[in-house]
Amino acid sequence: MRSLPSPARLGCAALLAATAALVTAGPAAAANPWIKSKPLVIAHQGGEDEFPSNTMYAFRKSLAAGAQMLELDVGVTKDDQVVVMHDTTVDRVTNGKGTIASKTLAQMRRLDAAYWFATPKTPDGNAYDHARAKPAYRFRGVATHRRKPPKGFKASDFRVTTLREVLKAFPKTRINIEIKGRTKAEADAEYLKNAEVLAALLKGSPRRDLIVVSFKQPAVDRFHALAPSIPLAPGVAGDADYLLGGKAPGAGTVAFQVPITYVFGGSLLTVTTPDYVARAHKDGFAWQVWFGDGDVDGPLNWRKLASYCADGIMTARPRALVKDLKTHPPTATCPA
Repeated sequence: MRSLPSPARLGCAALLAATAALVTAGPAAAANPWIKSKPLVIAHQGGEDEFPSNTMYAFRKSLAAGAQMLELDVGVTKDDQVVVMHDTTVDRVTNGKGTIASKTLAQMRRLDAAYWFATPKTPDGNAYDHARAKPAYRFRGVATHRRKPPKGFKASDFRVTTLREVLKAFPKTRINIEIKGRTKAEADAEYLKNAEVLAALLKGSPRRDLIVVSFKQPAVDRFHALAPSIPLAPGVAGDADYLLGGKAPGAGTVAFQVPITYVFGGSLLTVTTPDYVARAHKDGFAWQVWFGDGDVDGPLNWRKLASYCADGIMTARPRALVKDLKTHPPTATCPA
């Protein structure tokens, strides 16, 4: 997941209002299929609090539960294969160690991608705590054939998968693809390389139900230069340019993907407000929300975002969000 500077929360709103006239309007809202009357349920990492992160099992289970879009992250192996994993190392979720970039696809295939997924979660909400008793890791060993897979699934559904396989398995499912690199603070080199490899994979694809994004704006720009037909969301710098500088986002942008709040330089900025969402819609862009470190991914915020007319909610709990939207349907009149 990816927070904008401001001396105060209201300062950003005032600045946005003052510079709104400078923003060049994007495509008409009616022509943007990502603007929705009700928020899309977007399964973040396939719903990593309910299912093992970024696995085919998670993707299938979240869609079966009613999610309408998948969110996933990609890295690139030593032999330039695009694999689906949130972190740049395999340590947190698999039984392996080391970076994705240091391993071949064959080495990645041998890993158990559900090794550290535990249920129930710890009191602080961690589903990947490495200090639990063995019975908590109920999918451990499925990928390596030491345990039988759940009915209707295969061992391969619990291994590290490639983006190519996900696209083939879900040809008509909306998918959000985040380009990962190493850390946010490091140079752009790995982000840029990963953007180039991803662009080589997607260039020429007829699909327009994908959105590509990255924390790093240069990676988004590089991807767009190589695969200009694939829809985009800006990186953090692009978000800041639009919200704080009144600057139009780059070509190919169909949506903003931002948290509710973001801490920058010690200041807390409220990024998602009804005014910001309305401004984006007026300019022809959708507004999709992920949950930052200070945001609670739960019913109070889900209902608030629906009342703001957010076009998508990226949740680690898609099954719970689908159920909540059914029991508390949005009442706001939103553009579509």
